[in-house]
Amino acid sequence: MSTSKVTIESKRKISTVSIHTLGCKLNFSESSYISKSLEDNDFKIVEFNEYADVYIINTCSVTENADNKFKHFVKQALKINPEAFIAAIGCYAQLKPKELLSVNGVDLVLGAADKFNLLDYLKNIDNDYSNKIHSCNINEVNFFNESYSLNHRTRAFLKVQDGCDYKCSFCTIPLARGKSRSNTISNVVSNVYKIASQDVKEIVLTGINLGDFGKTVNKTNDSNFFDLVKELDKLDLDLRFRISSIEPNLLSDEIIEFISTSKKFVHHFHIPLQSGSDTILKSMRRRYDSKLYESRINKINKLMPDACIGVDVIVGFPGEDDDKFLESLSFLEKLDISYLHVFTYSERDNTHAITLPKIVQSNIRSKRSKLLRILSSRKKADFYKRNIGSTHNVLFESEVKNGFIEGFSPNYIRFRRKWDSSLAGSLVESKFMEIDSQGFAI
Repeated sequence: MSTSKVTIESKRKISTVSIHTLGCKLNFSESSYISKSLEDNDFKIVEFNEYADVYIINTCSVTENADNKFKHFVKQALKINPEAFIAAIGCYAQLKPKELLSVNGVDLVLGAADKFNLLDYLKNIDNDYSNKIHSCNINEVNFFNESYSLNHRTRAFLKVQDGCDYKCSFCTIPLARGKSRSNTISNVVSNVYKIASQDVKEIVLTGINLGDFGKTVNKTNDSNFFDLVKELDKLDLDLRFRISSIEPNLLSDEIIEFISTSKKFVHHFHIPLQSGSDTILKSMRRRYDSKLYESRINKINKLMPDACIGVDVIVGFPGEDDDKFLESLSFLEKLDISYLHVFTYSERDNTHAITLPKIVQSNIRSKRSKLLRILSSRKKADFYKRNIGSTHNVLFESEVKNGFIEGFSPNYIRFRRKWDSSLAGSLVESKFMEIDSQGFAI
């Protein structure tokens, strides 16, 4: 007879739980929210490298590497506690539940509709959920589960939107997350007040397609992302807002203009590009071209010369020959941006891109990735140098890192000082004097 490793064989009460998150800030927000609900119900949350009765892995499906990381963390958990109960939740759990369950040691797989019901499964673990899959048809996921993180008192990630209606040819996220849907502005405001009451100084707005905020499944839009930004800007609270990744076609001129004069929204943008070649962008089924993208960057820099601008880029997409890569590289070189997040294209099941011809060899993908990472380092160094002599309200974090304390300026410059507990969780006016040997502002 099948038995649950933790409760029926060992007759022990489940008391300690550890959660590890793979992937994006939205996953982190959801993990934190689930963790808080478990704590509120008398479960003790411990670090993933500590002994626990239950290990939860919130999975990602964006790259092949994320899939491999899942297996690594399962092994790590079993090494600490061979009798642990292991649950997989999140995007990969929705897309490939059978593959996850086949990994040695995995007991429970919860897809998009069930991950927020994890507490119920753990409370009733005596029912023997071992070797069970709970993954729905993604088209049935038409509800919004709000979540936010309070793990670090300095900064919180607030989920305001989920899902995506875009059909980018390389992406599995719509299959893992479902249709675009949002919280209401009133609920977002309510959550902001709850977060602010915990002495948090910065809130990062997160979503799968954040600029698509306002959509609800099967209903017309009553509001949009700009409406949300304007409403949050009115709040009489001592905190600042940061926008996470936003599509260039959804980052309108009016949003940029508004943020340029806002005292609450910081001058930091992360805008996915994916390729500087219009031919590749079309093949990727992106909803903009390089001309529109460049106009957004120029608008930001004209109104906010101090702004930090991050860019997502994919290298090695099918059809990206040498000429198209050099076209993309040249486009990025001329843009006044601050850093790149470089992703090497990886084939994903159930995407259109996997059917495309002219596959780029893995060694060429790797070479191109290195070239763009070098460019990113140069762009970041140039951005930092331009800011030497400027003064910022730096939000210092609460962790000790090799005897130092670190924090971010509003425009995402990372400062470092020798550890001083009085700085932790505080906004401190700091002058950028120089760049240290590790690339930090001091």
